[in-house]
Amino acid sequence: MRIHRLGRASIPPSGGCFALPATHAVPLPQVGADAVSAGRAGRKPPAMPWSVRWVGGLSAQSQKQCKKSSFAFYQAVRDLLPVWFLEDMRTMEVFHWEDGGKVSLYSPSEALLYALVHDHQPYARHLLAKFPQSALAVPSQSFSCCQGSAPHLAMAVRYNRVRILFRILKAVQAFPPAERVAHLDRQGCSRVEGGKTALHLACEMVRPECLLLLLGHGASPCLCDSAGNTPMDTLLQQVGQAPAANIRAKLLCLDCLFLFVPQDLRFSMKQQLLDERQRWQDLLGESRFRCLVGLAPPSLFVGAMRVLIRTIAPEHFPEALDDLPLPHFLKPLDLKLES
Repeated sequence: MRIHRLGRASIPPSGGCFALPATHAVPLPQVGADAVSAGRAGRKPPAMPWSVRWVGGLSAQSQKQCKKSSFAFYQAVRDLLPVWFLEDMRTMEVFHWEDGGKVSLYSPSEALLYALVHDHQPYARHLLAKFPQSALAVPSQSFSCCQGSAPHLAMAVRYNRVRILFRILKAVQAFPPAERVAHLDRQGCSRVEGGKTALHLACEMVRPECLLLLLGHGASPCLCDSAGNTPMDTLLQQVGQAPAANIRAKLLCLDCLFLFVPQDLRFSMKQQLLDERQRWQDLLGESRFRCLVGLAPPSLFVGAMRVLIRTIAPEHFPEALDDLPLPHFLKPLDLKLES
């Protein structure tokens, strides 16, 4: 996936309030190949093209050097350089410029955002294992316009980083209950993200693996975004889009979601389903349609699956799925992730 580097106001192509530092116009030597070859030969990697003596110096000079070092770190993560080299850079050699003229080191949280963008799985694994709390803390304002909560779960869904999402969810399980819920059900800022949770995003972007992982680890399917839509509403809006593209994946998401929602879930799309009954019956199938609008109870099969799914503790999800007599629609999901 290409990242649009448009300076401090840049955002991922599909939206969100995560912003890369303003570094796009800075010429820099390529650090990737030299660093890797030096590491393999047992030599010290080449020094960065700046000195820490400038930190705290004149504002213009500091800002310019911050841009250079910031982009060097971005490049290094993008090039999937070794974890040890990235951590040396992050803790000793690179800085970024904060609003208000502050020079800052990259926090584990900010480094994890870069690892998510570029799918650097070993680096994400290291950060989450060594700094679980600080890696999932709120990043600085240069990286996220919303300072109320950390955006990592939403970023993992947005970029479809299933394996890193799995690692984040495992790390969150060790947090105190209130903190764990705050991460799982974090709502994005209303101005940019429309108050959507990570589960809303998984439905909006039709990410079956992300959806099932979030649900299995305790994300709530009942929360509403700023427009009053539950994840079910968001998913049904995707199903109802014309032309009906990717319908199989959308129905797969719907079947997964249906196993976790309470039977009395209230969702705003229900009236539209009733008003356009024939259209929605054709899209969903009669059995799904009748269940959703309350014209028929869930089948005994669906009821049994709901009970079975709820016997799996979040810390054993999704590994324990293999031990249950699950329907075929859960089997295609690539959830055999290493512990």
